[in-house]
Amino acid sequence: MIGTIVLALLMAAGISDPDALRREIRHTLHVPDPLPPAAGHLYGSFDVEPGIVADRVSYSTQLGMRVPSIVYHPKDMSVKRPAVIIINGHGGDKYSWYSVYAGVLFARAGAVVLTYDPVGEGERNSQHKNGTRAHDRYVPPDENGRWMGGLMMTDVMQAVSYLRERPDVDANRIAATGYSMGSFVLSMACAVESRLRACAPVGGGYLDGPGGYWDSSTKKMCQAIPYQSLAFLGDRPAVLFALSAQHASMLIHNGSTDDVVSIENHGPDFFRDMRERTVKLMGGDKNVFTYSFTPDGGHRPYFVTRPVAAWLNEQLHFPTWKAVSGDETHISEWAERNKAPMDKLYATEHREGGTMAVGKDIPWIDHDKLNVMPEEAWRAVKDEFVMEAWFERVGHR
Repeated sequence: MIGTIVLALLMAAGISDPDALRREIRHTLHVPDPLPPAAGHLYGSFDVEPGIVADRVSYSTQLGMRVPSIVYHPKDMSVKRPAVIIINGHGGDKYSWYSVYAGVLFARAGAVVLTYDPVGEGERNSQHKNGTRAHDRYVPPDENGRWMGGLMMTDVMQAVSYLRERPDVDANRIAATGYSMGSFVLSMACAVESRLRACAPVGGGYLDGPGGYWDSSTKKMCQAIPYQSLAFLGDRPAVLFALSAQHASMLIHNGSTDDVVSIENHGPDFFRDMRERTVKLMGGDKNVFTYSFTPDGGHRPYFVTRPVAAWLNEQLHFPTWKAVSGDETHISEWAERNKAPMDKLYATEHREGGTMAVGKDIPWIDHDKLNVMPEEAWRAVKDEFVMEAWFERVGHR
């Protein structure tokens, strides 16, 4: 049932009480309000390369569950630095090539970079497996999908909470970027997480109307049901992006021929109209998202490419950006050279394999080194992490 305050807001011109809308979104998707303590825990660290360290950590999320994460950062922790949260696409996790690449790239640029396992993947998978897309499988009733959408948003919001507690993070310079499913999660999370200063959804970074791509997604649990449940907002894209603009700059970047998330059917005219509606709702264009395209580009994690990485630098002012910004790496060649695994569906030149990423000589990190804890130790506490245990907690609500 929509609260009378929300109904009144929607009937009025513009958004006069954004916090009321944020509360209603959080309530609908079961995002804790207030958020629980981040309760960050450090399991150990390792050197990635000279001057760059990776921390094995976890932090709390919805219903007392925990999120396993790798945090890349410069070794000198005496400096307050900007921070970037990486949100994976379907089948991705902290072990994915682009999570490792982005972690090292932005740490070289002087940032603290948090990568994590989405629910159902990696150390949040009951079999400790990657690329399972377990969170796509429909588990009735539909209410579970609303919980799932809220869990994914809470993971992002609690990443912000954890980063703000680190001694090496400037709490006023935290950004998030998400790819594919991660772009969708970020588009909702940025609307309600007012502590974010910049958001860059890529490779799917848009929202559409009734019966559109996201409403009709075959990934019901993590996309279609959560998005359908926000129909009370009316013009969902304009409202969500207007809420984001209250506190964060946003860049939406896509490949112009991305056939995975239907960008071919959502070209410049679509984005121009979506932006104009948002500006009208805001009553001005301050912080309203900008958008751009990589010509002929397919489905890729564009946050490692120059247009998006340079934009993030403009927002956050990476301390050593010039040291990494002059070179580019063809990802299919880098992956082959480093024996970095890539999903075969996405390893093609038109998709992730064709990514031209900023930086050079980024090291690959072996899979098991990215475990937050040894697998034997993880098995003893896995009910704090895995999706099945989370569903059990949802069922007891």
